[in-house]
Parts: sequence; C-alpha cells; structure tokens
Amino acid sequence: MNLLNMEQISKSYTGRMLLDQADFSVNEGDKVGIIGVNGAGKSTLLKMAAGLETPDAGMITTANGLTIGYLPQNPVFLPGEKVLESVLREHGEEERWTLESEAKSILTRLGIYDFEEDVAHLSGGQRKRLALAAVTLKKAELLILDEPTNHLDSEMAQWLEDYLRQYRGALMMVTHDRYFLDRVTNRIGEIDHGKIYFYEAGYLGFLELKAQREAMEEATERKRQSLLRTEIEWMRRGARARSTKQKAHIQRYEELAARKAPVRDGQVEIASVSSRMGRTTVEADGISKAYGEKVLIRDFSYIFLKDDRIGIIGPNGCGKTTLMKILAGKEQPDSGSVIIGQTIRIGYFSQENEYMDESLRVIDYVREGAEIIRTSSGTATASQMLERFLFPPQAQYARIERLSGGEKRRLYLLRILMEAPNVLILDEPTNDLDIQTLAILEDYLDTFEGIVIAVSHDRYFLDRTVRRIFAYEGGGQLTQYEGGYTDYREARERKRQEGQSAGNEGRGGGRNGESSRGSGGKNSADGQPRQRERKLRFTFQEQKDYETIEEAIQELEEKLAETEKQIGKEACNYTRLKELTEEKEQLESQLEEKMERWMYLSELAEKIASQ
Repeated sequence: MNLLNMEQISKSYTGRMLLDQADFSVNEGDKVGIIGVNGAGKSTLLKMAAGLETPDAGMITTANGLTIGYLPQNPVFLPGEKVLESVLREHGEEERWTLESEAKSILTRLGIYDFEEDVAHLSGGQRKRLALAAVTLKKAELLILDEPTNHLDSEMAQWLEDYLRQYRGALMMVTHDRYFLDRVTNRIGEIDHGKIYFYEAGYLGFLELKAQREAMEEATERKRQSLLRTEIEWMRRGARARSTKQKAHIQRYEELAARKAPVRDGQVEIASVSSRMGRTTVEADGISKAYGEKVLIRDFSYIFLKDDRIGIIGPNGCGKTTLMKILAGKEQPDSGSVIIGQTIRIGYFSQENEYMDESLRVIDYVREGAEIIRTSSGTATASQMLERFLFPPQAQYARIERLSGGEKRRLYLLRILMEAPNVLILDEPTNDLDIQTLAILEDYLDTFEGIVIAVSHDRYFLDRTVRRIFAYEGGGQLTQYEGGYTDYREARERKRQEGQSAGNEGRGGGRNGESSRGSGGKNSADGQPRQRERKLRFTFQEQKDYETIEEAIQELEEKLAETEKQIGKEACNYTRLKELTEEKEQLESQLEEKMERWMYLSELAEKIASQ
C-alpha cells in the first residue's frame, strides 16, 4: 500500500534549487534512508513529507488517515513543560495512563532519568533525545526522523537500531551513521542535483548500485560525445537543410547538443596540513576532574605518541568533552597536569561550533586562522582552500549565519585545518557532516602526520579511524582497548563471558583491556603496584599466522589490483561489472581482515620482545 507520494515536486531556497521536478514515494514496510551532500535538500524533503512545508510546484498525497511521527533536527518544546509531560503531550488522558510506564522506560534507555525536570534546563542533546522518545512512543504508521543518532552514545544508537529494525510502520530518515543506515534501511533515496534516485538496498548495496549508475551515465555521455562529433563534422562539411534526410541530421545534432551531461557533486579536497612535532607531545599525568559529587575523570595518565589514533567513548554526560577540553587547554583539571610540548599545535574541533562567530563573512572567518598555508602540494590561499571545501567564490562573502548546519560544520573544520595543527582533537566530528565529507575526512586522517584524538558515537568512524580506544566504565575510570570500536565490543564480550567483575575491568588488561595508564608505565589508580602479569606469548595459531600473513596480504593485493583492471575494461558490460564489483568487495573484505590481524600480531610480537 502506498503511504506517501510526491510527484514532480520542485523547491528552491534562497535562490538555490533543491528539488527539480523530483518524484518520491513511501510504501508499507519501506525503511528509506535519505542521503545527499550538505545543502542538497534532505531536511526540506522530510519537512514536506511531514506536511510542515509545501513544494513550489508538484503534488503530495498521503493515504487516508495516515499517522505521521516527525523528529526535527532541532526540536522545539512548550515553555515550562516537564520531561514526562512533553513526551505524553500528544496522547489523550486515558492513553497517558497506559503509556506512562513505556515512556519512562524509553527515556531511561536514552539517558534521561529525572522525569519531572523542566525541559528548559536540558542541554541541546538531551532535548533531541527527549523528542526522539516522544516520536517513538507515538507508534505512527510513518516515522520521519532527521538525524536521529545525533547526541546518542553508541549503546543508545544500538538500542534505537534494534528498535527501528523491528518497527512495524514505515520509516523515512536522514542520518550520517553508515552502520545504522546499512542495518536499518531496505531502500536508499539519494538527492543528487535536484533529482531523487532510488536504490533497493541498504547503504553498502547503494554504494555498488550508485557506481553502476554513474558508470552507465558516463558510458552514455561518451557515446553522445562521439555521435555529436560525427554530427558536427557533417555540419562543417556544408550540409544544407534541403532534404528530409538533411533536416533529420540537423534535428539529431540539435537534440544531441541540447542533452545535459551527467553532473557530479564537487568533492571536498583536504590537502595534508600539519606542523613539525618535537619529542615531547601531549602527556596527561594523573588528571582528575569532578563537579560536586560527580567524578568525571579519575587519575588518568597517558603519553600520546606521535602517530596515535585514539578514540574516547562512553555514555552521554560521563565526561568525554571535559577530557577533550582539558587536553586542549580549555579547562584545568582539579588535580594532575597536562604537559604540552613546545612544538605542539592543537586543533580543537568542538562539538557545538561554540567558537564560531556567525556574524562574520565566510572568507573573513577563515582568514582569522591564516591567509596562506603550506600544503602537501604547495601553498594555498584562504580563498583557494574554501573552494576545495566546496565554497565557490560567490559564497565566500556570505554571512556564516546563512549557511546550513552541515556547511557551518564543514567551514569550522577548514578553519581548524588552516592553523596547521599537529594534534587534532575532534569532539563528535561526524555530527552534521554529510557522508561524502566524512569519507574524505577519514581519508585525510589516514595521511595526517600527527596525533588524532576523537570522541565519537559513530561506530563506523571509530572502526575506520582509530587504533586504540579509551572507554569510560564507571566512576570516571577509563579503560584502554586495542583496535577500533568492533574490537572493543568483542573484547568487552570476551571479558563478560570470562566472568570478570566490573571492578577488575579498570585495572586488568592482558590483551583485551588495559588500564588507562599509557606508555608511561605507572602504578594503578589506587596508588598500589600492579599485580604481576602473566608473560605474553604467541599461541600455536598466532605463531603460524605471523609467519605467513605477509605473503597472504601480498597475494590478496595482487588479486585486487587485477580485479580493478578488469573492472576498467568491463565498464559497459553491466552483468560482468556487477560480478567483478562483488569479487572486489570480497577481496577488500579479506584484505581488511588480514591487515587487522597483521597489526594485532605485530603489536603482540613487539610486546613479547620487550618483556
């Protein structure tokens, strides 16, 4: 059954065409993810679907009596409203009685425990979670969610993911969380230059199908250009429109010339920008921080190494942002110290853009960081860097306040990179960045010559970027884990199965979880010497893998290179292209597994050798 139908809709905003005679529909059972670059019109599409905005042209129809639940990007509440009252507001008196228990359960899941607190006292993130609780409680036939995972920690995102997978109604949402998108959706709608393209797949399937679509469009364009050259040559030879045949040639030429070539989104170009780093980097020595009786950080010590890629995770409100501010020198610890080397230049990417003056023009804001910077490919001016970040010359003199949320976030990132930091502290860097920009940021961090410390709830980003995780596990204590987010979850599960108590997680380590003490090798948090640990050694299988894994990696790389060559040759054979693309994905997956295994074994070998 069709629930929502949009036909030939057009919508422009401040002179920019967002949707141009686009079609869109949602049927029963659909779980549709909407993606596109920042400013493409994703939020506008959701608002029109929710009936909050009307198109400039076209028609929107909905099924009779359709109930819609809508979560805006920035929810608004009534003055003086209490937490529980706001969640139950849209329900009748009798319904409220039966739903109150479920409402409290959902609020607790989302980290909100005081049901009588005034909504005005909540942070922006808490308000977003409050609105999410209200919309999930509504049990609508169509849920429309704008960035539902923003301000959710990893555990909350996992709960919401499970909830939406089992949700019986239809779903339409915008999110940058790629794991979430792939596991929840069965259909992707991509807004691309005013049109909406549908893919009957999750996120990974979308990537494959989009590549096929673009390859097909490029093949069609090559054919058009070839035919156009032939027709132009015919016209140059002095053809005259005297016969039906000659007229047909001219009409063919005009038709070919009038067709538009496929348009591709601009790509954010981030050149490697950093400063030289000396021997002393950033050293946290026994830092602690508390607000009243709430301890956020307890005796944390770690020496950050030159190429560290560190992820900080934990529930909302546990102290992650406070730790970032202390490391960046924005706040002082109650005890302990942070030593920062003389050559260290810290770039602090805060969670809420709180250091951005929105009254400035775009170009002036960037120039405050630097007028000219040195990149891996030479020097670049502020204006040139803005163009690389998809701010064309005509947009560089606009006020920041006129930009979309995602555009502001992208501009804020550029401003930080203009200062050529060698330590990047990223507090929720994935919020409000589109998926394309996130992928490019991740590629940039691969080549960044410096330290990266990131707080993020984005599981994909953590798996893609970090090599060590510090997890808040109660009482302000941080526990160290090797690897990305998936490695952390597996290590936690192994510890749970082994029956280790939560009290030992902060100190015990072995290979799965290590204490928050970093490379300094100090005593445990209670001041007592650590218990003597069992000597590390390879298992039989690990020894065997260690001896053969480099050859296996080389073999996979050679197979992958050969497959990529074949893909280039078979660009027009779509059946064969699909087979080769699947083969390439399998090889990449195998190679990724082998590389992760190699990294683990190499680090283990170093630890064994240093005993």
